[in-house]
Amino acid sequence: MELAALGIFITVLLTCIVLGYSILYALLIGYCLFFIYGLAKKYPAMEILKMSWTGVKTVKNILITFVLIGMMTAAWRDCGTIPFVIYHSSKIVVPSVFILITFLLCCLISVLTGTGFGSAATLGVICMTLSNAIGINPVFTGGAVLSGVFFGDRCSPMSSSALLVSELTGTDIYVNVKNMMRTSLVPFIISCILYFILGINQKNANISNDIWNLFSYNFNLKIIVVLPALLIIVLCALRIKVRYAMIASILAASAISIVVQTTTFPELLKLLLTGFQSNDQQLAVMMNGGGIVSMLRVMAIICISSCYAGIFEGTGLLNGVKSGIIWLSGKITAYGSLLVASVLTNIIACNQTLSIMLTHYLCKETTKNKEQLALDLENTVVVIAPLVPWSIACVVPLTAAGAPINSIFTAFYLILLPLWNFFVNAHNRT
Repeated sequence: MELAALGIFITVLLTCIVLGYSILYALLIGYCLFFIYGLAKKYPAMEILKMSWTGVKTVKNILITFVLIGMMTAAWRDCGTIPFVIYHSSKIVVPSVFILITFLLCCLISVLTGTGFGSAATLGVICMTLSNAIGINPVFTGGAVLSGVFFGDRCSPMSSSALLVSELTGTDIYVNVKNMMRTSLVPFIISCILYFILGINQKNANISNDIWNLFSYNFNLKIIVVLPALLIIVLCALRIKVRYAMIASILAASAISIVVQTTTFPELLKLLLTGFQSNDQQLAVMMNGGGIVSMLRVMAIICISSCYAGIFEGTGLLNGVKSGIIWLSGKITAYGSLLVASVLTNIIACNQTLSIMLTHYLCKETTKNKEQLALDLENTVVVIAPLVPWSIACVVPLTAAGAPINSIFTAFYLILLPLWNFFVNAHNRT
């Protein structure tokens, strides 16, 4: 019965992907399916609902953080923080190192914002636009964008995936970030070298000033507009709770929007809810977004996915698979079995959130050290999701940036990180 339930769920997921329907439909159908499975196993409906609520409770803090992320990304757009970073960073573009610079800038923006999607929809668009103007292979630039935006999506203290892993494992996010930085150093350096090699043969070209003029015309780019970003960096460095740091950043950005960018208070409240909206078509393509509304879909996915986790644990639906993973951990290390599980869950789930929850459920007994478990999840399932062509984590950022799907083959950082850590873990075992 377990295999039948999982098989139907996978079929529904694949059908939605092929037909282009929202993944939410598949998740809702899946929830109904697993609810029926619980009833078939003689669990009362109220008990299954309690299992679902138990799963949701594990991510309640994440949902609050999502609201703050939506508000902050809108406020940063309007007050000029993101335009300032893009405007000044884009001026250092040199064709021969453009791909490397794209990777590094996307890393920077994604760490500051904590969102891979948002980074791809802002700086990613800029980089792909410049890449096309210069004549650089879009597959190379697209891979650099994908790697860069998920660099911060993995290790930023504001990242939803990092916060989710922290909540699931009961670990301190700042300790997790420190561990993630340590284990990603070698893959990061190798990725930089590879992107430099890809770029050294690119032809020189003159870059238009149109994009720079677009930002300088629409925003007051005084140095004070970087204050919201600096607040996040400083407060996080002081280990202030992420939510408090974000609230401080939102307040600072809101004040700057009103005083520096002359946004009215009613306009500010509206954009915090619905996101930044520009009347300039060219700017709108690059900058529109953010706001609480932009996070509702992700929040819905989080809620439904967490219900799955509660039902799976309460009914033991995945116990057979879980036993196989535990057995495998004794053969190829706990990290190796987690890597295998993360590949399978990403192929099945099609979204990063559910993949993280499923992998955690399957592998949490293979590693006693909760910090190590959190690190292993960050080094596998989180970065493998954007390498699956039908995953939301892959399709959304590449589509937003205007990059081809085969850019996944040049997303070196995402490929090297899990492989490098597998090698390190295997070596340490011997």
